[in-house]
Amino acid sequence: MLDAAFFRRWMTVTAASVDREAERLTALDSPIGDADHGINLQRGFRAVAAALEKEPPGTPGGVLTLAGRRLISTVGGASGPLYGTLLRRTGKALGDADEVSAEQLAEALRAGVDAVMTLGGAAPGDKTMIDALVPAVDALGDSFTAARTAAEEGAVATTPLQARKGRASYLGERSIGHQDPGATSSALLIAGLVEAAGE
Repeated sequence: MLDAAFFRRWMTVTAASVDREAERLTALDSPIGDADHGINLQRGFRAVAAALEKEPPGTPGGVLTLAGRRLISTVGGASGPLYGTLLRRTGKALGDADEVSAEQLAEALRAGVDAVMTLGGAAPGDKTMIDALVPAVDALGDSFTAARTAAEEGAVATTPLQARKGRASYLGERSIGHQDPGATSSALLIAGLVEAAGE
C-alpha cells in the first residue's frame, strides 16, 4: 500500500529530476516550442517541493491535489494547466484514503490522463505528453518499472511524428525529427514512481 509519505517522495524525486534535466527539456523545446519548458517546470516543481515541506498533506490524494494547484499557479504556458490538471484530477480520484494500492493509483492516474486529453484535445500520436502517459498508465498494472519503460519509449517514439497539437503543431512538417519535451518531462514524472518506491 502507498501512503502520503510515498506520494510526497514521488513529487520530491520528480522535482529533483526536473531540476537536473531542465536544460535538456528546454533544449528539446527550443526548435519546436518557446524554449521555456524546462525552466517553467523547474520553477513549478520547486514550488511543489517547498509547499509539501511547509505543510505536508496527510493523504495521497491531498499530496497530488496540492501539487497540482501549485503547478497551475506557478508554471507559465500550457504546462501548468496540463500538469496541474493531471495531478489534481488524479488526487481527486484517490479521494480521502490514508493509503491506496498500486491498482488504485493506476485507475486514478488514468482519470488524470483522461482529463488532460479533454483539456488539451490531444490523443496518442499527436506528439504531446499523452504519448508518454497513456502507455505508462497501461503498463502501471504490471509494475512501476514497466510504466517507466513504457513512458520513456513513448517519449522517444514522438521523434518521427508530426505535431498535431500545441505550439509545435504550427511548424507542420518541421516538427518531425524532434523529441517532444512534454512527453519527455512526463517520462520523468513516471520514472519518479520507481525511485520513490525504491525499485
